[in-house]
Amino acid sequence: MSITLYITIITVAISIAAMYNDALMEKLIFHPYTVHHHNEWYRFFTSGFIHADFMHLAFNMFSFYMFGDYIEQYFTMIFGRSGGSMYIILYVSSLLICLIPTYLNHFKQYNYRSLGASGAVSAIVFVGIFLQPTMQIGFFIIPPIIPGFIFGPIYLGLTAYLSKNGQSGINHSAHLWGSLYGVVFLIITSYFIGNFNVVSSFVEQIRIYLMR
Repeated sequence: MSITLYITIITVAISIAAMYNDALMEKLIFHPYTVHHHNEWYRFFTSGFIHADFMHLAFNMFSFYMFGDYIEQYFTMIFGRSGGSMYIILYVSSLLICLIPTYLNHFKQYNYRSLGASGAVSAIVFVGIFLQPTMQIGFFIIPPIIPGFIFGPIYLGLTAYLSKNGQSGINHSAHLWGSLYGVVFLIITSYFIGNFNVVSSFVEQIRIYLMR
């Protein structure tokens, strides 16, 4: 069984349990005020394993599984025996990194809460885009006809705008920082640990695509 499937199963199980147990949901959710005043730092990680409803859960896990299984295999090619460990480190560290800006912006606000794996999933998706920038991707209701290297900037721009607007009730900041962190993680680790220049590969794939 793949690591991606294990993470998916664990996330689904905990999310469903929390949906039917308000006390568990409250214990695991990301609440910057409580993190700051009671040192409950574990919430950076546990909040990524709970979701608001089944639609939220299904969308995140579908996106994660579609990209994650591929990236898990690719990491084995880049990092060899360490591929699985690097994949886990990417996912778990993304849960933390994507929420740091959220924490800094909201630790004084008692009523603010955030949940979901979206930040870590965004990291996985953007690692996939950087590894295969010419893959065809859909944008919400648009079918998969947009190359990843075009989809990426559009998504980041829209996410940055929505994060700044801050009125949708969705933590777009986590999506933005998760996406950027995933790419940075890939570039640094692949170069220094995997001896693979992912930036050169990215540029070359786009060059070949544009010359067709």
